[in-house]
Amino acid sequence: MAQNTRTVPAGTPTNVTQKHNKGGIGESILRPDGTLKVTGEFAYSSDMWHEDMLWGQTLRSTVAHAEIVSIDISEALAMPGVYSVLTYDDLPAEMKNYGLEIQDTPVLANGRVRHHGEPVALVAADHPETARRAAAKIKIDYRELPLVTDEASALAPDAPLIHEGRDDHHIGHVPHPNIVHRQPIIRGNVEEARKRADVIVEGEYTFGMQDQAFLGPESGLAVPSQDGGIELYVATQWLHSDLQQIAPVLGLPPEKVRMTLSGVGGAFGGREDISMQIHACLLALATNKPVKIVYNRFESFFGHVHRHPAKLYYEHGATKDGKLTHMKCKIVLDGGAYASASPAVVGNASSLSVGPYVLEDVDIEAIALYTNNPPCGAMRGFGAVQACFAYEAQMDKLAAKLGMDPVEFRQLNAMEMGTVMPTGQVVDSPAPVAELLRRVKARPLPPERQWESAGESADVRALPGGLSNTTHGEGVVRGVGYAVGIKNVGFSEGFDDYSTARVRLEVINGEPVAMVHTAMAEVGQGGITVHTQIARTELGVTQVTIHPADTQVGSAGSTSASRQTYMTGGAVKNTCEAVREALLEIGRRKNGSYHPAWATAELLLEGGKVVTDGGEVLADIADILENEAIDLELEFRHAATEPFDLVTGQGNGHVQYTFAAHRAVVEVDTELGLVKVVELATAQDVGKALNMLSVVGQIQGGTTQGLGVAIMEEIIVDPKTAKVRNPSFTDYLIPTILDTPTIPVDVLELADPKAPYGLRGMGEAPTLSSTPAVIAAIRQATGLEINKTPIRPEALTGTL
Repeated sequence: MAQNTRTVPAGTPTNVTQKHNKGGIGESILRPDGTLKVTGEFAYSSDMWHEDMLWGQTLRSTVAHAEIVSIDISEALAMPGVYSVLTYDDLPAEMKNYGLEIQDTPVLANGRVRHHGEPVALVAADHPETARRAAAKIKIDYRELPLVTDEASALAPDAPLIHEGRDDHHIGHVPHPNIVHRQPIIRGNVEEARKRADVIVEGEYTFGMQDQAFLGPESGLAVPSQDGGIELYVATQWLHSDLQQIAPVLGLPPEKVRMTLSGVGGAFGGREDISMQIHACLLALATNKPVKIVYNRFESFFGHVHRHPAKLYYEHGATKDGKLTHMKCKIVLDGGAYASASPAVVGNASSLSVGPYVLEDVDIEAIALYTNNPPCGAMRGFGAVQACFAYEAQMDKLAAKLGMDPVEFRQLNAMEMGTVMPTGQVVDSPAPVAELLRRVKARPLPPERQWESAGESADVRALPGGLSNTTHGEGVVRGVGYAVGIKNVGFSEGFDDYSTARVRLEVINGEPVAMVHTAMAEVGQGGITVHTQIARTELGVTQVTIHPADTQVGSAGSTSASRQTYMTGGAVKNTCEAVREALLEIGRRKNGSYHPAWATAELLLEGGKVVTDGGEVLADIADILENEAIDLELEFRHAATEPFDLVTGQGNGHVQYTFAAHRAVVEVDTELGLVKVVELATAQDVGKALNMLSVVGQIQGGTTQGLGVAIMEEIIVDPKTAKVRNPSFTDYLIPTILDTPTIPVDVLELADPKAPYGLRGMGEAPTLSSTPAVIAAIRQATGLEINKTPIRPEALTGTL
C-alpha cells in the first residue's frame, strides 16, 4: 500500500504564487485520462482508423551484419491486395538517413544491415495479414560479415568498421571509429590522492540491456493531404524532433508534414527515436491512401532502442576515518549499430559517475561503442542508472572494509548545496543527500517471515517464488540494502532547451475559459493534469481546455530528462502570467477610473474575478473580457548550460540535480536462488509537489522499473550471432503487481529558487537507486559479491 509523508522545512521558500483557486497547483486532482485508461476506453494510437486505409508491414533483417546481395519483391507485389512494396531504391529524397543527433540510421537498409531486425523493405496492403504474408514472400540474399559485439572486437586494430567514412562532429576526438563518443573528466590529482588512502577498493560491474517495455506498441496513421503533404497521427515523445527527421527523407518542407499526438501507451525513452513514422508516411505517399502501422510485441523489441548495457571499472580510496580520497573509473556503453542518443548518454554517465558524493580528485572516462548489437539510446535514467549501480556497490565495499555502517559512510561523504561537482559545476540548490538516507533508514522495518504469522493459511505470495509454490520458508534469509543516486534534469551540455506554450483566455457561455496548447507529449506522466492546475492557479479560472498536442504550436521538447513539468510547465506558467497581465491592462483601461486599486494594489485572479491582495473584488473576468480574447504564445528557457571540455570534462553542463534514496528489504531462498522484495522504501526531494498523487505515482513507478532490472529484466543477445533471443513478454520478464512490494514514499520539498514554483524534475531519480539497493540487500542476505545486474537464481545458488 502506498504511503507518503510531506516535509516542508520552516522558512523554506517555495516560490508559489499565493492564490486559492480550486484545482490549482498543490492539489492532488484526478487525471482527466485516468478513468478512461483503467476502464479500457482511452483511445491509443493503435486504435486509430480511417476509411479506406491500408496496413503497413516492415520486413526486417534476420541476421545482424551482412551485405545485401539481392532483393526480390516480385512475389510480394503479385499478391492480391498488395498496393506497394518499397526498398531503399524507392526512397524519394536525397536524404535517406535520420537520427537524433547523428544522421547515421538508414530509413531502409542500403546494401548492408548492421543489426538483427533492421528494416529492409515495406509493404502496404488492404489487410494486415495480407501485408504480413507479402512481406514474408520478399526474398533477400545475405552475405554475412564478421561481427562486432563487445569492446574487444570493436576496438581491435583490424576491427570491422560499423560506419565507414564517418564525418560527424565526434569523429575528431575519438581514438577509434567504432567509438561513438568519448568524454573524459579530470579533476585534481588521483595519483597523489591515492597516497592518502588507507583503503582502496576496486570493482568491475556489468549492467544488462533493459527494455522500456511500454505496453502500447509502436503505432501510427499517415494520411496524405490534398496539398501533397502528409498528416501523421502517432505516439511519440517529441513531435518536433520527429518532424525534423521525417520531412527531409520525404522530400517535403516541414510545413507540409503536420503531426498530431495520438494516445501513448508508455514511453520511458523508447519513443524518443523514430520507429514507424517515416515508413507509414512513405507508404501513404506512394499509394495516396491512409496507411496504418501497428507493431506486434515481437516487432516492438526491434522497433525501438533499449538501455545501454555497460561494463564499468571503478577504483575508490578512503581514509581510515571514512573520508573518500579519490575515484577512478572507466564506463563502456554498448550503443549498438546506430548512434541514437549515445553521445548524450555518455555525457550523463561520465558527469554523474561519482554519485552524490564529495570527491575532489577524479579520473573518469566514458565511451559508447558502435557494435552489431541492437541500437541503444534513451531510457529513464539516461546513463546515470548504470553508474549508480557501480558506485553504490563501491560504497558498500568501502564501508565493509572500514567496518563502518553503510548509511553513515555515505552520509559522511554526502554532497550538499555548494558542493563542487567533478566537472567544476557548483551545486546551487538544495542537495539533501544525508537527510534522504536518514529518512529511509529511520523507517521501521517490516516484520520478518510474515508468512509464518498466518499459520496454516500462509499466503505463498509472501514467499520467494510466490505462486509457483516452490518454497515454504526453508533456507529463507533476510537482507537489507541502501542506495542513493543523483540525476540531472533537462537537456544539458549547451543544448538550446526550450519549451513553448500558447494560452487563450476568452468568455464562453458567460464563463472565462482558458485553453492551453503545447506540443508536449503526454506519455502517462500526468503533464496535461499539471498544465490544467497551472492555468487555474495563474488565471483564476475553473474551466481549462487542453488542446491536442501537435506541430501547429512551437516545440515543447521531449518528454524525457525529467524536464516537462519544469520546461513546458514553466512555459505554461509564463504565458499564463502574460495573459493575466494583458487582462489586467484591459481592466485598468476599462475600470481604472472607478477604483484606485487598479493602479496601486497587487491584483490577483481568483475564482473568476479580479481581486486585490486584501481580498476585495474589483471585477469579474468575464465582464472585463466581454467579447475579446487574449491569445499569446511564448517560449521558456532554463538557465544556459555549456558543453563539457573534451579533454578535462570541465563545464557547467547541467541545469538542475535531483536526488533519491532507497532502502530495500528482501528475503532470499538461498537454496533455490529465489528473491522476494518485501519493501522498497524511498525518500526524494521534489522541490515542490504540484500534484502529490502524481508525484508518488511517478516515484513508485520509477522504483518498480529499477526493481525489474535488479532481478529479472534483460534483453539477451547471443554473443555468437548478435541476435536477440527473448523478444517477447514470455521470455523478457517485467515486474507484475505480484512482484511489486510495498513502496513507502517520503517526499521532501526543498525549493530550487531558479525553477518554476521551486519544483525539481523527479521522474527519473527513483529508477537509479532502487536497483543497487535491491542488489545490496541480496548481497547482505547471501554474503555473495554480486557485480552484475540482473541477478538470476543460478548466480545465487552457484549453478551457473
